[in-house]
Amino acid sequence: MAHLTAYTREFRTNFKLASPVILGMLGHTFVSFADNVMVGQLGTAELAAVSLGNSFVFVAMSLGIGFSTAITPLVAEADGAGEEAQVRRLLRHGLVLCTLLGLLLFGVVLLAKPLIHHMKQPPEVVTLALPYLDLVALSLVPLVMFQALKQFSEGLSQTRYPMYATIVANVINITLNYLLIFGHFGFPKMGVVGAAIGTLVSRIGMCLFLWYLFRGRSAFDPYVKHFRFRPIQKAILRRIMALGFPSALQFFFEVAIFTAAIWMSGTLGKNPQAANQIALNLSSMTFMVGTGLGVAAMIRVGNQLGQRNFPELRRIASSIFLMTLLTMMVFAGLFLLGRHWLPTLYLDISDPVNRLDNAEVLGIAAQLLGVAALFQISDGMQVVALGALRGLQDVRIPTLITFVAYWLIGFPISYLLGLHTGLESTGIWIGLLAGLTASSIMLYLRFRNRSGLLLRAGA
Repeated sequence: MAHLTAYTREFRTNFKLASPVILGMLGHTFVSFADNVMVGQLGTAELAAVSLGNSFVFVAMSLGIGFSTAITPLVAEADGAGEEAQVRRLLRHGLVLCTLLGLLLFGVVLLAKPLIHHMKQPPEVVTLALPYLDLVALSLVPLVMFQALKQFSEGLSQTRYPMYATIVANVINITLNYLLIFGHFGFPKMGVVGAAIGTLVSRIGMCLFLWYLFRGRSAFDPYVKHFRFRPIQKAILRRIMALGFPSALQFFFEVAIFTAAIWMSGTLGKNPQAANQIALNLSSMTFMVGTGLGVAAMIRVGNQLGQRNFPELRRIASSIFLMTLLTMMVFAGLFLLGRHWLPTLYLDISDPVNRLDNAEVLGIAAQLLGVAALFQISDGMQVVALGALRGLQDVRIPTLITFVAYWLIGFPISYLLGLHTGLESTGIWIGLLAGLTASSIMLYLRFRNRSGLLLRAGA
């Protein structure tokens, strides 16, 4: 019992760090949730169009978010070592790199847009998705800039302020959705385009509001007062990029397989695609809890690395793994119990015009949530293991692990079971389960190995 207490006594600190991150990440997801729920009232074709448009943006967004995570462990290490000037330099260089990356990703999505015509998607879905995609792609620029500020704040263990900014973003998004999707209070009824405008404006507001918070808090004075984008030092750019690009690929490999699931579902029809979007959106919410705990692991491991306290590093990381295991077990139970009810939140089940389509979507989504319940633990453990490894600034081998798990194990299973057996959508998600499970096991073993080497070296 005393051995277990060594881990459980850290739960409160872990939660204090992780909870604002979780709420902030849920805020990101809730923007998508609000779009899905409100657009879903228009019909399954509109819901599938949002899914298809977002699938392009999610791939690009994964690269931006993944790259920005390099800022957190570097700031945490410098903060743990008391190097204030280095923290200031990391903010400047990280923001420059993320701004340029956001612009690049926007351009790439626009260049990739013609591919949507060659993906065997329902024609009515493609027609609705194209104008939605243009505006949501533009929102990548403020989103990746926000991520740079967010990761910097989290590296200082100041996890509340990004959460406040995402709350503001959701208020803006839901308000504009209500006005522009349905045309209330004299506003034009714009459907899925109205949802895209809400997303774009909310992400601009989120970025500006977080900077406003920084300017008004004394804890950030040493870093944001008299802020300048110059001078730029190549050594710091190289250090951020050395961590950032592998981290971006880690996010990309995972998000890309879920995006492939969207595209494969689309080849089965608009109803399987809509059901996939419902299950994916619900799963992404519980994933954000794991992501928040992963950020806590990244911050706390990074701090201990800066202090060269390797026994504490190992103990604290183990406490977060245990906390994640218990939390994701609860979510697994909730998904199993609610798999028939939760999808009804996304559709107007009283709509007589779409009654048959809605019934099919609800049935498929319930099956997918049954599979999603099984991978809750794997999903949580792999993202926390990645966070802990980023805290150690170990990113190259974990990147290879994620590629193997998702694309050499998970994707082939999804493709074969989903498109070449009667399992169809369920088969696609069984492949996702296999990839996440392989990733969680290999990444956890990698962390145990790396932290064990540090312990032996410091002994």
